[in-house]
Formats: sequence, C-alpha cells, structure tokens
Amino acid sequence: MPSPLRTLVLLALVLATACRPSSNAALGRPTVIAPGVEMYRTADDTLVAGAGPIAVTLLKLDPAAVTVQSALSNREVMHADTVENIARSVGAIAAINGGYFNRDNGEPIGLLKIGGELVSDTGAPRGAVAITRPPDGRTRLVFDQLAARVSLSFTADRRPRTILVDGVDTTRARGKLMLYTPKYHADTDTAPTGTEWVLDGSPLRVVDVRMNFGHTTIPERGAVLSFGGTDLPEDLALLVEGVAVTFDVRWSSARGVPADMLEAATDIVAGAGLLRTDGNVVHDWSSEMLSVADFTAARHPRTVIGVDRGGFIWLIAVDGRQPGYSIGMTFADLQRLADRLQLADALNLDGGGSTTMVVRGRQVNRVSDAAGPRAVSDALVVLPR
Repeated sequence: MPSPLRTLVLLALVLATACRPSSNAALGRPTVIAPGVEMYRTADDTLVAGAGPIAVTLLKLDPAAVTVQSALSNREVMHADTVENIARSVGAIAAINGGYFNRDNGEPIGLLKIGGELVSDTGAPRGAVAITRPPDGRTRLVFDQLAARVSLSFTADRRPRTILVDGVDTTRARGKLMLYTPKYHADTDTAPTGTEWVLDGSPLRVVDVRMNFGHTTIPERGAVLSFGGTDLPEDLALLVEGVAVTFDVRWSSARGVPADMLEAATDIVAGAGLLRTDGNVVHDWSSEMLSVADFTAARHPRTVIGVDRGGFIWLIAVDGRQPGYSIGMTFADLQRLADRLQLADALNLDGGGSTTMVVRGRQVNRVSDAAGPRAVSDALVVLPR
C-alpha cells in the first residue's frame, strides 16, 4: 500500500496535469485565455510553401465550456462597427469578424440568421456554418453550401396567395418586395415612394397599410412589408387591413442538411468558400461562383471557422497584404493549415481588411487596412456557457 506522502505526490501530479493547457505539435504551447479557450500563434512559413512570411492567430474552443454565436453590430442590421466594439457590447471572451457585407451601409450580403431569426436571405448557395446552441448541451456546428428564400402567404377572395419576397432586411429596390424584421432598425429607412404594410399580432395580421410613406416603424414583435413603387402587383393589392399572413423559408442545401435542422439553428453565417465538410476536402468552388485568379488562388488576409476531429472549434485570423510581416493565404494554403489542425470541417469567412480577432477586449492580430480595424456588419463571438 502506498504511503500517505506518496499518495499526495501522485495526486498533485495528476492535478497539475489536468490543469495544464493542451498542446498542438504544429503550434507549440498555447496561452490559456479562459476555461475552454486557448490562443495559439504561428509564423511557420511552410504553411505558405516558402512564399514569404506569415502570421496566424488561432483560438481553440471547447464547446463543453463555451458557446459560439453571431452578433450584429450595434445589435441591428443597419450600419457597421468594429469587432472590438461588437465583442464588448455582448461581453464576449473573444470574437472574429463574420460574413460578407455591403461596406456602404453595413447590411449583410448572403445568408445570416441570428438568435433564431433570418435577417438576410440569398438564392445563391454559398459556404455557410449553422450553429445550434442547446441550453443544456454542447454547441454544434454544421457546414454546407446553403441558400434560403422567404415567401409570403395569405388568403384573399377565398383563394390562397403566395408571393416570393425579394429580400430580407436589405435596401428596397423599385418593383421589389422586401421584408423588414425588428432586427433591421427602428424603422424601414425607406423613401416615401412605395407601399408598406405593418404586420403585428399573433398570428400576424396587417394592421396598417401606408402608401407613399417611408421610414415606417417596425413593431417589436411584428414586421413590415415594403414594396418599391405605388403600382402594386395584383396579389399585393389584395393585402388589406385585417388579412392574416404567414412566412415560409425555403432552404437549399448542397449536401442534404434537413430543413428542420436549419430552422432549428440559432445562428447561420455565410462565408465564401466551403473548405471541408464531414472530413471531405473541397477543391471546387465553381458552385459558389468564386474567382480563381483573384480570390481562391490569390493570397489575402483570411478568417476561418472550423471543427477538428476531436470536436474542438477553431477560430483563425490569417494576416496578409503586409509583405515584410505576413503575405496572407490562398485556399490551398488554408487547406494545408486545415491539415495541420486536423480539421474535419472548415469555412472561409469574410477576409481582407475585415479580418480581425479580438481577445479579452483587445485586438490580437495585425489588420491590413492602414486606417485600422474595419467596421463590419457582424461577428462570431465566444461566450462562457
């Protein structure tokens, strides 16, 4: 039987081992940021096949200890803000920039679902990550090439009517029907050159029809439909006060992710370039209509989210466009990095001047824009469970 002293020594060794941060052979020892959050840095130029210097900052996340979710700038779709400010607004441990957006007004470009609500749709499939955050379970990520379109349904003259919505939470165009949710802004931010239907109640009903008005207030538990122009299509002319309406989302998945799973996802963020899914390496991005010459085969700053074979989530910021410091990565380089990390799933997010990583309220990578961190539409934030 071991002596009490020997038992204490063995126990101390076990506890010390349990508290020691994990290591990755390709990256060295990490800095522990918080329980379940480790930060690595690498300047290994073999990642870019000896083409020049490289600087990569990585976060390894334990989904048993933290959650990952999307967050809007200023908590609304309109406008943009820095990743640092978005992280601060939600009390995040860490954050990286998210999906692509219109730099003129901050509106997302592509698919974006936040807090269970679709705030940006698209008919063009792009690489995306769907996040499910059960309150009593581990955060789950599903990667695919996804698209979603919304349709409006109602009954008029005893006939069911279905109309395709042309855009969700985006700038209205003439002759187009837009849907504005409470996450867009306090109002629709539209010109007084159209027709707007205020929807409220449960079930949703038309409570007001405003012709030649703009900037309609969006009900907190409702929505606003907005058509650009006063010459209404026949079916829309039948949408009058008191009519009940419903909205349906038609999901498109390249790899057959069930629609009910996408409906249940709390967050969906689109990027440009699905790199890996379920252990399968992706080499052809023609379905995402990505240019080879100036996008996939060119070296740029990159932002990536991935999941390794052990189930750990990785957030990655690759600096670039700084020849003496870091040249950025091609998609082939990103695949090489994914190999080193043993990623089974990976997605290229918005990059370039948007690539930003924030940890504990401080930017930890070196952004490429001379003016400093770029304001973005949304970020992926890390929160304690």
